[in-house]
Amino acid sequence: MTPRRLAWLVVVLVAGAVLVAFPRLLGGEAGGGAGDAGAGGAGAAPVPTSVPAGSVEAVVDRVVDGDTVVVTVAGQRERIRLIGVDTPETVKPDAPVDCFGPEASSFTTSALPEGATVWLEADASQGDADRYDRLLRYVWSPDGTMLNERLVAGGYGREDTYDDAYRYRDRFVAAEASAEASRTGLWGACG
Repeated sequence: MTPRRLAWLVVVLVAGAVLVAFPRLLGGEAGGGAGDAGAGGAGAAPVPTSVPAGSVEAVVDRVVDGDTVVVTVAGQRERIRLIGVDTPETVKPDAPVDCFGPEASSFTTSALPEGATVWLEADASQGDADRYDRLLRYVWSPDGTMLNERLVAGGYGREDTYDDAYRYRDRFVAAEASAEASRTGLWGACG
């Protein structure tokens, strides 16, 4: 395990312990509910109740494209690759912009404006990072929805199972089937 991955694992474990234990010390409920400070400890935004316990608070720095964002988490800038979704390319070197790529990037930029607080959920079935050293995560938006799933449901990207099935795969497959059947987003725009 690389030192970076080991450090990230320690951050996630400590954050999970804080989310679970700290509210109990104050006589409150278990972590993960609205109003918790989150892993960042800043308490900048209440944690939506839909965000799974153990998710780590981060702040959006910028959107790279529809399925890749840069965030600051625990004082470190990290590139995040969204699990389970593949959006059309817009920034791939030596490649043309794909059909519906700009729309996917615009949607992600709207959903995750610079400075927004988000929550990152890991999935052990997918590993920690991809071959480009981007952390693999589900990104929970300030409104309590999961961006990965919204991209698939809105036709901004396709469901993508890389190697192993991931935690929310059945939901994403159903969302993709619905978007395709109704010709939503790329399903209606790209032949």
